[in-house]
Amino acid sequence: MVAMLLGLVVIAGVSSVFLANQRAYRTSQALGDVQDNTRMAFEMMARDIRDAGLTGCSNEGRVANVLNNGPAAGGSAWWANWSNTLIGYGGSQTDPAASTGRGTGQRVAGTDALMLLGGEGLGASVKANAEPAASFTLNEAGSDFKVGDVMLVCDPDHAALVQITGLVSGAISHAGTGGAPGNCTTDLNYPTVCSSSSSYVFAANALVTRLRVAHWYVGNNSDNGRSLYRVGLVNTNGEPASKAEEMVRGVTSMGIAYHQSGNTGFVPASDVGNWALVDAVQVHLWLESADQRAGTDDKALRRDFIATTTVRNRVN
Repeated sequence: MVAMLLGLVVIAGVSSVFLANQRAYRTSQALGDVQDNTRMAFEMMARDIRDAGLTGCSNEGRVANVLNNGPAAGGSAWWANWSNTLIGYGGSQTDPAASTGRGTGQRVAGTDALMLLGGEGLGASVKANAEPAASFTLNEAGSDFKVGDVMLVCDPDHAALVQITGLVSGAISHAGTGGAPGNCTTDLNYPTVCSSSSSYVFAANALVTRLRVAHWYVGNNSDNGRSLYRVGLVNTNGEPASKAEEMVRGVTSMGIAYHQSGNTGFVPASDVGNWALVDAVQVHLWLESADQRAGTDDKALRRDFIATTTVRNRVN
């Protein structure tokens, strides 16, 4: 009896140590997962924030826009409006890129969102411009541009937002008003006049790159949880359209504050007076572990983190 009692005491002690170590391991693993997800979320968002408004030629304020769904042609697509290079939406504000609701992929009510437009980091350069034939011959022997891509072309004078309507022997064409959305004119002068019949000849070695679209928000995922989503622009069969993708799971909320040039502090979206003056963005993320019992209270492990990113072409 004494031996059995001692054996039970030893087993109980060993079991207690085992369970404690198991709990410590689960908590440590959950914390590592949360930190990894946070790092990934901030790195992806920071890249888009830094490049907001980027044209490659430092002329964000002078951008012609001939897209049929852009403001000059009477369109209202959010991603076709260069005024949306950096705009935020508070938790109570209506977001044109993501509806609020409880469905999968919908924005979680009360969370902030961030809209960003700019040129991609890689592109090509113009060898010769055949205007008024409305085409660009590239210096590069080949490119990965496709018909239907929305591109930014720029030289020291200004940039232009335009859709590719054809590719022939290394030449990019933007002639014609067909396609989706198509272009309202072949004239890429600044400012945009859709009824114009003149043309602008971009200088040799003008830069050409795709438009990068990024809209970040916290939405509901398919497992009854929450994730960080990114809306991008996808070219499907020559027709560009916005598409939301789940990027990081476990992000339960997001708050965003903005710094305007000349001010001393960060303010919420509702207090920003001029979005063109925003030169830094402060993102606050709340995350929870996938293991819903990883915490010491048998609940999910929860942490929050803050990161600040400057807008590269708005900081002198």
